[in-house]
Amino acid sequence: MTGLRVRAALAALLLLFSGTVAQAADRLVFATDWRAQAEQGGFYQAVAKGIYARHGLEVDLRQGGVGMDPQQLLAAGAIDGAMGSSGFFTLNLVEAGADVVTVAALFQKDPWMLMTHPRADITSLEQMRGKPIMIGDPSVNTIWRWLKSRYGFQDSQIRKYTFNIAPFLVDQGAIQQGYVTSEPFTAGKAGVTPQVYLLADHGYLSYAATIMLRRDLVEKRPDLVQAFVDASIEGWISYLHDDPGPANALIKTANPDMDDETIAYARQKMIAYGIVESGDAVRLGVGAMTADRWQAFTDEMKALGIYRSDLDWRRGVDLRFVNKGGRN
Repeated sequence: MTGLRVRAALAALLLLFSGTVAQAADRLVFATDWRAQAEQGGFYQAVAKGIYARHGLEVDLRQGGVGMDPQQLLAAGAIDGAMGSSGFFTLNLVEAGADVVTVAALFQKDPWMLMTHPRADITSLEQMRGKPIMIGDPSVNTIWRWLKSRYGFQDSQIRKYTFNIAPFLVDQGAIQQGYVTSEPFTAGKAGVTPQVYLLADHGYLSYAATIMLRRDLVEKRPDLVQAFVDASIEGWISYLHDDPGPANALIKTANPDMDDETIAYARQKMIAYGIVESGDAVRLGVGAMTADRWQAFTDEMKALGIYRSDLDWRRGVDLRFVNKGGRN
């Protein structure tokens, strides 16, 4: 074989090898916080539209549900990443000493809210003081403690919320917690148009829909982390501004109990309330997190006695991958 042919053959092999390497996607297992629904729509959109693939990733999106604890699986290293439902997830893992890092917050506003029947005597959270409120057990040591501190609520007001909306529907005086994207829709279908009070619009600082990843990934593969964060942000922007059909189809396949009307309502409320695109995200981009807000949230929760005074949120948060501004 002549030298020219040898060089041509080597060049072809190099091109073939380089193409193979470029096409080999990094695989990442990411668990959502509950069964597939619109509140995870951006992640599903990134899978459905090939956004993760374009960023060189093969993402195995696993839905949560009863009996599955994404926090525990992530802390144990059984999965690569998980969606945190609130800022408490991050601080809990820091307190436990878990090798987990939060790298983005897709929800600038936590969707928790309180709702009432239409009534003239309540037009603010302050006016709920002293009145019975249905609260789920997991919230007694989180948002309820915040409500007690901020608005003077008392434990005597607590009525157990079993995540069945029927007691609320039959009691005109009922007040109930829930997600702004969910329970008001269920109430509306039953003929009740509730008054809704989104806690995030009344001083509640928790981020939500966070991206939490194994620390070793963050330290050893920042390129992979950046790719996943960028693609997830792109997926969320697409889900809220483009045709959500690709994500919705995947959501319904993963969770057959989900229907088009429920998904459409949740997506519309995420847009209307600025769940994703508000606050710092307007200036810094979707997924934004700031040190000031993490510090304020942590300080407030320490003051409520939820965490030790020496807990440092910085041990579980990395701001390098967000706040890129113009991407949205």
